[in-house]
Amino acid sequence: MNTLTTTAHLQPDTEAVIHVFDGADHNSPAPFISLRIGNGDVDIVLLADPDAAPALRTLAAAAMEAAGLLDAMTVNAPEVQG
Repeated sequence: MNTLTTTAHLQPDTEAVIHVFDGADHNSPAPFISLRIGNGDVDIVLLADPDAAPALRTLAAAAMEAAGLLDAMTVNAPEVQG
């Protein structure tokens, strides 16, 4: 990955869209995908060629772990009474 540091707050309605760029008849000599995360106002777009599949799997595993931690925080959080 090239160097870029940014901060974004995910919202419940944040979208993730994948576009495949593999040429006509799926025979591109340099296929890749784009993974866009955002709502259209501010998006993060990751471009990945087939060699990057392991990095995307690692990213997906980290995202699943983070989601599990958020779920645990919600279960363990004291209820707020209004």
